[in-house]
Amino acid sequence: MANERVIRFTTSKFDVTTERPNPINPIAGESLLMWLRERASPQFVLSEPEAEDWGWYASVTRNGRAYMLGASASDEEADGEREWVLQIVKQRSFTERLLGRARLETDDECAVFFERLIRQASEFKRVSVDPAA
Repeated sequence: MANERVIRFTTSKFDVTTERPNPINPIAGESLLMWLRERASPQFVLSEPEAEDWGWYASVTRNGRAYMLGASASDEEADGEREWVLQIVKQRSFTERLLGRARLETDDECAVFFERLIRQASEFKRVSVDPAA
């Protein structure tokens, strides 16, 4: 079992020109995290999105476990849509990683919740998940 879930989809919903500039690398992604932050509350509380060299990230904690949500968007549009990527990573201690414990399972409550939000949004098309849950 992998320790991350990667969700890809296309949409024209977000206007990347309204995002704060990523000071590290000009990659969009903040819009998706802000959208998720709004829809996840009150079940999940996401941190304020922060820039990273591969896009944007936010942190969330569920049942004492920390997760990192990473988001990025493609530079190019096709028919007014961009491809977006949401990466869900379950944080594990060194010992957990070493012993193969506390992996992100297919029924992980946090991953399932965010995947469902993406799948239920009618504005999002061509949704795919790796690894498939």
